[in-house]
Amino acid sequence: MKKVIVFLAVVIFAACSDDTDPMIIDSALPNGNLTVQRSGTFIDQNGAGSTGTATIGTDTQGTVFLAFNNAFRTALATGTVTVYLSTSDTFTPDPGNGNPNLLLVGPVRNAGENFFRIPSGTDLGKYSHVILWCGSVGIPFGNARLQ
Repeated sequence: MKKVIVFLAVVIFAACSDDTDPMIIDSALPNGNLTVQRSGTFIDQNGAGSTGTATIGTDTQGTVFLAFNNAFRTALATGTVTVYLSTSDTFTPDPGNGNPNLLLVGPVRNAGENFFRIPSGTDLGKYSHVILWCGSVGIPFGNARLQ
């Protein structure tokens, strides 16, 4: 019984903290301003209300990001809107060949400003568009041509 009480006391004291504002380090956020390489405005598809601008840029440490501006909006109610870089404005999956025309960037979590780290070594010249893909219904919600 003593061991249980001691264990509970340790757990309770270890779980309590005076730190009410912990520091969160998010490696998906750029350091400093982005130097813009290419950008494009979203074209809405299938009535999803997609708007805003997508930008590819490099932060002050040389990390490449895809960024959506504060005006970015799309239908997020499905919870499955995924961002891809694509060689065209059409979502063309080819998993049998490793999806050579698409690069999965990540899920959209909210409207407004979003940042997605692009893996180092990615051939960005290959990709001409950003595609918003709703996997739950299998339709595009929008695309932006990068220029």
